[in-house]
Amino acid sequence: MRKATAAVCLAVLLQSLQHGTAFTAEFQPVVEIEEDVYRYQPADNGAGPMWCSGSTCLVRIGDEVFASGLETLGDVKPLNNCRWTLWQRGPDGWRLQQADAKGRTREPCPLVGFADGRLLLSANPTLSTDPDAYGGPARPEILQFAAADPKASFEILLPKWQATPAFSEHSYRSFAADGPRGELVLFQNVGYTHAEWAFRDRTGQWAACGRLVWPWGAEYDKPQPIRVCYPNVALQDRAVHFCGVSDIIEPYDQWRQYKKQITGRDWDYDFRRLFYTWTPDIAQGEFHEWIEIASRDTTCGWIQPGDLWLGPDGDVHIVWTERATDSRLRDQFFPGTKQMHALNYAVVRQGRVAARRTLAEGGEGLGGEIPGRARFQPTPDGRLFVFYYTSGADEAGQPISENRLIELHRDGAVGGPVRVPLTRPFANFFTATVRGGSPPLKVLELLGQRADASATISYARIRLW
Repeated sequence: MRKATAAVCLAVLLQSLQHGTAFTAEFQPVVEIEEDVYRYQPADNGAGPMWCSGSTCLVRIGDEVFASGLETLGDVKPLNNCRWTLWQRGPDGWRLQQADAKGRTREPCPLVGFADGRLLLSANPTLSTDPDAYGGPARPEILQFAAADPKASFEILLPKWQATPAFSEHSYRSFAADGPRGELVLFQNVGYTHAEWAFRDRTGQWAACGRLVWPWGAEYDKPQPIRVCYPNVALQDRAVHFCGVSDIIEPYDQWRQYKKQITGRDWDYDFRRLFYTWTPDIAQGEFHEWIEIASRDTTCGWIQPGDLWLGPDGDVHIVWTERATDSRLRDQFFPGTKQMHALNYAVVRQGRVAARRTLAEGGEGLGGEIPGRARFQPTPDGRLFVFYYTSGADEAGQPISENRLIELHRDGAVGGPVRVPLTRPFANFFTATVRGGSPPLKVLELLGQRADASATISYARIRLW
């Protein structure tokens, strides 16, 4: 019997190795740190400290952790009524290192970092000198700090662009880095037509620039470009992967008019279609045709990008959240459509969706749990986790507000959700992501808003096992 059992075990082991499956230890998350970083006053300008959600404001360089913040200027009118701040965590907690002494901006300023000690912040200061001006032109800048001395003077790097783009305070910019190579890419939107991009190589040269033109919405009442916003962008070995959500004024007249009766506004934005594109070499500047990863367009639903991770085998892993329909319009336009909330996951391989999974869901007939914001956490030994927020109610009707982890195994299996024992869960958060140059770790680091503290930005560190 023992020989037979051993033979079976050996067969299972050989099969797992053949299919790339690794036997890994179970994980049990342990919260090591929970603390507040800073408080802020809402700027009432349409943005906020978490507004650049596709990028990150949290970076780890060696043993040092940095965060960028957003401070509201009380004596300045919107839209450009904020300034960036730079924070570092030390033995006694978080300390402010620098704040913009003269510039004004609207949006938060994402970070990237490199192992050689370079810390870079993406700024977009207004060029208007009138503090009462509502908007106006802006100039994208990259500020380079030294991680060893973040209070020292920084260097201003001006990206090289194609022609002279008309940048404004509404940048919708994305900032990503290849940590091992020491390279970065910046995307910044121009109106509703395209994004300008600039690539800085490992030698410190702005080696390439160009335009990423939005997909075309031929099916709308008035055909138009589909502006793509809040993207997750990854840069690795000069390949760039870009995945974001549609963000245009409601394109269907009937729905727009009905929404105006509810809101009193002439505008209401759609966030319903998830698009992806990529280039194998950003230095060549040729992006592939757009792929629509997911859509809730037919029932006026909603999609929120979560995260993107590029695996060592070239597979692109994407996670996002969906809602089936707009409850305000359902009775009028989609009677009988069941409301559904889902955390979804897909693998894109060589430009095609190779696999799809629903990781968590709730709604009518599915239970009361509502999955929310999600991020990937890769580890040095090749494991991949999804960290996400869940709200709503459990089977007994008791309210839920907690963070959970799911492991995505290399053979395609999905582990069960494990609750993360945070004292106060995070509803909206950045991570120290590899897309920002931070290394993969078995420690998950968060910067964001707890579910019960909307005007405070907090930090947490979680050991996975």
